[in-house]
Amino acid sequence: MSGTVSEAADHLVAHRGYPLRFPENTLPSVLAALEAGARFVEVDVQLSRDGIPVLFHDRDLHRLCDEGGAVHDYTLQQLQTFRVRDRARFGDRFTDIGIPTLRELAAVIREWPGTTLFVELKRISLQRFGNEKVLAVVLPELAPIAAQCVIISYASDALQEVSDHSDYPVGMVFENWADHARSDIRTLAPAWLLCDIGTLPAGNIPVPSGRRLAVFECTDPRQALDVLERGVDLVETFAIGEMLSRMSGGGGSPGT
Repeated sequence: MSGTVSEAADHLVAHRGYPLRFPENTLPSVLAALEAGARFVEVDVQLSRDGIPVLFHDRDLHRLCDEGGAVHDYTLQQLQTFRVRDRARFGDRFTDIGIPTLRELAAVIREWPGTTLFVELKRISLQRFGNEKVLAVVLPELAPIAAQCVIISYASDALQEVSDHSDYPVGMVFENWADHARSDIRTLAPAWLLCDIGTLPAGNIPVPSGRRLAVFECTDPRQALDVLERGVDLVETFAIGEMLSRMSGGGGSPGT
């Protein structure tokens, strides 16, 4: 691809916002990705102890917040006292960024009507609260931006419930490309398949008819261009601004 930033934006997903520049899954991270030109954004959702959907990826709070326990061990009020620092990446640079609610994110995305939001339902919350509970609190929060959302997960049973009881398109996440042929994925017939870029086969990728393929994680524009030419639709990246620039013919390289 050698075109405009706009054309590159048609093929890139801001993975957890803009983690190269801001702590992941936070409002500053998402806003920075949107301002950089992202048209697709992916976030992770878990439930607090009192059942409020918040943005968070990890199974525990240690890496990002220097706190013990998991998201579901704390009420929303308690979680709002924590700060998302990601010290390993940013040191003490960020001291005032909190864990956002899904409602807060939806309000942001509503102001960017051209954006598609991939919302991953994390297995830790599905296992803790059950599919019905998670969907009962997550889907209403997305209602104001429903036309912009794709619900994704590693849990095919949860996605099947989404498909059975709503109009949201769904995306099945799995690690290895070979897993796309699993019986549960064939039965689900998701609009999107999402897998690890490193597991793709050589040559043209035989994406099943009616499906679209997104891959994670990539900060190398050459690798992204290669898989896009071979049949991938979208590439998830932690470095959305740098990738948009370099894939549209700009200079620079990903870096902190």
